[in-house]
Amino acid sequence: MKVILTDDVKGLGNRGDIVNVAAGYARNFLLPKELAYHATDGNVKRLETEKKRWDTRQATEKEQAGSIAKSMEGITLVLKKKAGEHDALYGSVTASELADALAAKGVTVDKRRIELEEPIKRLGTHTVHVKLHRDVTVPVTVEVQPAG
Repeated sequence: MKVILTDDVKGLGNRGDIVNVAAGYARNFLLPKELAYHATDGNVKRLETEKKRWDTRQATEKEQAGSIAKSMEGITLVLKKKAGEHDALYGSVTASELADALAAKGVTVDKRRIELEEPIKRLGTHTVHVKLHRDVTVPVTVEVQPAG
């Protein structure tokens, strides 16, 4: 089944792409969540007109993301967590905690934009990537220290 994506879908494509997916995936996931719509002739024509608006909007969003990225350069987040033997944390550092720590530094970022490759479960220094835009990703240093 051919669908037109209305938003970026990880592992599938970007906004405005016409992709071929399984009918069940489109019917049960993409269409109900409004991440895509059917690729009919009328919708393809509609896509061409919307693409111009998307391109200008993407350019302004990229510019805004670039300015936020400049303000985030060199930020080090320090989190205090309880730890057990061998510097292992009780639990892990979540994207929500990192978003709150960034907000405390004056940078508001949605927790879904913080990409944790693997959960942070040890004390020490870690690098986390914040994806502000499709083309703008900022590395942030996270230092986890023992509490108490």
